[in-house]
Amino acid sequence: MASSSSPIITGALTTLGLVVIGSLLTSLLLHFSQMSELTLPYFTYSINGLSLLIGGYIAGRRGGQKGWYFGGLTGVAYFILVFLIGFLAFDVAPQLSVLLFLVIAFVVGALGGVLGVNLSQSTK
Repeated sequence: MASSSSPIITGALTTLGLVVIGSLLTSLLLHFSQMSELTLPYFTYSINGLSLLIGGYIAGRRGGQKGWYFGGLTGVAYFILVFLIGFLAFDVAPQLSVLLFLVIAFVVGALGGVLGVNLSQSTK
């Protein structure tokens, strides 16, 4: 999906691309179905989590080693991007829940990175 020399940038761009695609599909589903807007947070968390896992997987696979490192930093890079968009574009004030999102983004990305390294080595 993304081409770069850095596994972290590749993973973060992949994560961002998957979030955009997932958000577009969710908005189409919301518009053309009877789905309630009350279910939207579940879709949002699921799309972000799955995208972070896949982005971390790709970063770990491209890195070839230290999957937790490349995947975790992919999660941190994605967090910084989302935080900056929220802070600068929507004037969202930093709260304690932001730190929870940072920790979760790191952990999910790191898990994806570990899977990326281990599954790519088992297929060689």
